[in-house]
Amino acid sequence: MSDLDDVHAGYLPLLDGAVLVTAARLGFAEYHGIRLHLHREMSWATIRDRMGVGHFDCAHMLAPMAIAASLNLGPLSAPVVAPMVLALGGNAVTVSPLLAELMTETGWRGEGPAAAGMALADALARLERSASRRGRFAVVHAHSCHNYDLRYWLAACGIEPDRDVDITVVPPPLMPDAIASGQIDGFCVGEPWSTIAVRRGAGRIVTTKAEIWRRSPEKVLGVSARFAAERPKVLDRLIRALHGAAVWCDASEHHAELADLLADAGHIGVAPRDLVPALTGLLEVAPGEAQGIEDFMIFADGAANRPRLSDGFWMLSQMVRWRQVTESDAARHAVRTVFRPDLYDRALSLEPSDSAIENVMLNDQDHWPEGLFDRSE
Repeated sequence: MSDLDDVHAGYLPLLDGAVLVTAARLGFAEYHGIRLHLHREMSWATIRDRMGVGHFDCAHMLAPMAIAASLNLGPLSAPVVAPMVLALGGNAVTVSPLLAELMTETGWRGEGPAAAGMALADALARLERSASRRGRFAVVHAHSCHNYDLRYWLAACGIEPDRDVDITVVPPPLMPDAIASGQIDGFCVGEPWSTIAVRRGAGRIVTTKAEIWRRSPEKVLGVSARFAAERPKVLDRLIRALHGAAVWCDASEHHAELADLLADAGHIGVAPRDLVPALTGLLEVAPGEAQGIEDFMIFADGAANRPRLSDGFWMLSQMVRWRQVTESDAARHAVRTVFRPDLYDRALSLEPSDSAIENVMLNDQDHWPEGLFDRSE
């Protein structure tokens, strides 16, 4: 159809890219007058760089990366707005069979993030004594929830990142090979790459994002600030299309079809059976051992798609904590310019929320988001 508006979107082969793939392949975008062109990339650095030079109008994007881009923290950065969340949760922390064995020797049997963290602390100390080296963990990007959730969990359990454990960056699809070859001892990554590592016998899932910070954002729709300013009506229609796709993805009766769609070599390129555990929340945490994780991944339920400034301020607090940026009014302003619930509300014709969240101050402990595992009532 010649009357469709062309929109170019980058994405990575991850389950939480499902909303973009579904919108493009199942007609949601076309219904709203958009020809959505998907561009599959293999690393977040490439997504960042191609957004920066204007190859993409929007992208499946790490939520903190949108803040980092607007703070010009990386090469080829350009201002980005995030008017929609694409998924909550979906990540898992996986460790090598050796670390898993050392953890079980402490008596740990898979009980929650606090117990897992304590067992991991003991295992890492024993690894350093026996092998004379620190543990090596990987995340997908320095400006990612994977990095901040992992660091938060480790520190809360007495493991000091960068002192007790080294943390490096590895692209998501390479995580199973990296742990299988012994290059790393553990990782935090989005599905299906933990499931694949487990099924290869290369690792064990010990906790998840949903347990560390329940119902927390993972990926956002990162939109070029220029695109948002110059094509606001197209952006509105894009958000409506993606919201419809997100609701479709969340419905359990569609999960088998969704797994088949995403399994295609042009999308994630894995067997459908490797995608089903995350969609159902019944993870294979070790070969032959399944565990149900409440709210493991959410595409739309419970207003999941509406950006929350409180989440953005928490991410910024972690960027400050780990010395990536200095606390400042400019940094706080960047969060407000990136996380744009007003654009989401406009697209869906919702009344703006009357929220005091605009007044949240960085590192104000009373305003930290709900759901952090060590702050539960």
